[in-house]
Amino acid sequence: MMTAVPITPKKAERLRKKIADIKRMLAAEKKKFGGYDDSRGHRYVPTRFFIELGDYNKGLLYTKWFQKNFPDDIGYPEFLFEWTLILFKTGKVKEAEKKALETFMSNVYLFDKFLEKTFLKLDIYEGSEWERVSSLADFNYNKNRSDLLDFVDWLSTFLISQPFYIIANEYIRIQQQLQTEPVGPSRNALIDQSNTLLDEYK
Repeated sequence: MMTAVPITPKKAERLRKKIADIKRMLAAEKKKFGGYDDSRGHRYVPTRFFIELGDYNKGLLYTKWFQKNFPDDIGYPEFLFEWTLILFKTGKVKEAEKKALETFMSNVYLFDKFLEKTFLKLDIYEGSEWERVSSLADFNYNKNRSDLLDFVDWLSTFLISQPFYIIANEYIRIQQQLQTEPVGPSRNALIDQSNTLLDEYK
């Protein structure tokens, strides 16, 4: 069993300073340009620091701030995974379910990586490098961390539930069709269908 790395007071102070520095940098950027650019992706980093700190409540506040200020930002797989974890750890289970589905749709291999399962062999369309299994080479989390055991139990159960199964399989079906569907109205319809899969999730 891998235990969570202990956080010394000095390390906690450093992490909190990094979070504050990122917030300050983003605020300065907005003040100067009237909006956020953040081409280096600093906005995705604080969730990891909040998880290291075990400060899930402040992590939740950060994700709310992120959602408000970057409403059209789809994030990337590890960030969405961290968001899911934060929602679960703060008791937002239904929201965590939806975010878990969003995470799966950003990279269908991520949960297998986390749970140390054999990757599925799927012949699917991968529209960006973040959707590929190779993008998980430096993924920072695994099921053996002692501070994540409750999350592992919950996630393992959710991944075999009917709500997850229905949407995940429909998403895979669409991505398999996109692999060979030529550019045109039919392809556009499939993409629209994929993008709206979570709209009715309750």
